[in-house]
Amino acid sequence: MCSFDVPQFLASAGMTRRIVEYRRAQEVYFQGDLAETIFHIQEGSIKLSVVNSLGKEGIVAVLGVGDFFGEGCLAGQTVRMATATTITSATLLVIEKQEMSRVLHAERKLSDYFLSHMLTRNIRMEDDLIDQLFNSSEKRLARTLVLLTQYEKKTNSHEVSAAISQETLANMVGTTRSRVNLFMNKFRKMGLVKYDRQGIQINPSLMGALLDG
Repeated sequence: MCSFDVPQFLASAGMTRRIVEYRRAQEVYFQGDLAETIFHIQEGSIKLSVVNSLGKEGIVAVLGVGDFFGEGCLAGQTVRMATATTITSATLLVIEKQEMSRVLHAERKLSDYFLSHMLTRNIRMEDDLIDQLFNSSEKRLARTLVLLTQYEKKTNSHEVSAAISQETLANMVGTTRSRVNLFMNKFRKMGLVKYDRQGIQINPSLMGALLDG
């Protein structure tokens, strides 16, 4: 799946689409907006969050390079169920719903890729739910850090962007910022992480040992 170049394929297929640049912490769309487009992440990372009637926010997914989002409109979703916000600066390929539907029907290679991609993401979200239900907040934080390294296009593949704040990590893990700070200090003392203003570096083998413990 990773060898499939979506932007190049869409260009060769003559698909109408546009590329939009977003700055860090910028909303791509809001919960309740009309759902009329699909997005493909070319650079950067995105968080999907929902807010309940009391104003409490929960992060339901973090997506990175190669991920689609906003695809609910293809299944009849008329409004956005979550708010999409950039975590880092991002480059997004924006495709109108009708155009995406047309090309998925016309291009077998893209439809096979899209289906496989969606199934893989659903499995990942199921794993996230199981993690929330059965693991401690410390282990959930460890798993979140491991997953975030997969979304960073850097020379050091085990680095998490400095744009990921402890507040964002707390929302993703489902705990408080003070507990995230406590665990991060513990991880640093154990040699699991190093962090400064440039970002967070993790030791994947040691983090894996913590997750298995």
